[in-house]
Amino acid sequence: MISISTEAYTYFLEGLGILSVLTFTGSLIVVPWLIARLPADYFIRHRYRVEERHRRHPLLTRVIFVLRNGIGTVFLLAGVAMLVLPGQGVLTILLGISLMDFPGKHRLLEFLMHRPRVIRSLNWIRRRVRKPPFVFEPESGFPHQSC
Repeated sequence: MISISTEAYTYFLEGLGILSVLTFTGSLIVVPWLIARLPADYFIRHRYRVEERHRRHPLLTRVIFVLRNGIGTVFLLAGVAMLVLPGQGVLTILLGISLMDFPGKHRLLEFLMHRPRVIRSLNWIRRRVRKPPFVFEPESGFPHQSC
């Protein structure tokens, strides 16, 4: 039987605490920065831009696919962790999903974006950095602009 010392548990808990502080601090800096960098019409035009890029550059598309899904997975997992740890869990999950490419992504994003609190939170961050609010397609059920 393997015996783990109390010292090993202490290091593990200290490491978990440091990871929690870094994740919280990182989410407070990175998530708003990324949300502010998105264009106001991101939720309207992004899908069409990606489809056009896939047709023009198939090899580059594969490289971008791997990178975006890797980064998106990190954000998604961090967001899930932030649901119980300090941080902006739902916004980080939304950002992670936005970065990733997978079947049903657009339906899932639309489901999440139908939440008025999510729209208010996103646009609150954009207002703080003097960016225009996100604009959504009227036929998708989203309000044109919210808060």
